[in-house]
Amino acid sequence: MQIHGFTINGAMDNETRCKHYHSELDRVAIKFYCCGRYFPCIQCHNEYGCGEKAVWPRDDFSEKAILCGNCGTELTVNDYLNCQDQCPVCMANFNPGCSLHAHFYFEMEN
Repeated sequence: MQIHGFTINGAMDNETRCKHYHSELDRVAIKFYCCGRYFPCIQCHNEYGCGEKAVWPRDDFSEKAILCGNCGTELTVNDYLNCQDQCPVCMANFNPGCSLHAHFYFEMEN
């Protein structure tokens, strides 16, 4: 599916909400490090993705890897991790619970 000119993989609505995460605040897609393709969540990647599991290494946190489903802005990993659950461009709120799943996507400190 195309959203804001980007191909997002998996079943979702026009703000990247999927069958796994579909609250009003679930409006980001993640470019997976292993395949370079956008998915709404880890479960969608497991169902429709490459079958690999690789997280973004800290050295690559300056890469654009997060898509705001509201305005279509691509954020770097650093931008996303430091945005306080709000798109810095359109001010749409993101789900604060996503931080509980950051280790599925990004190299995190232990």
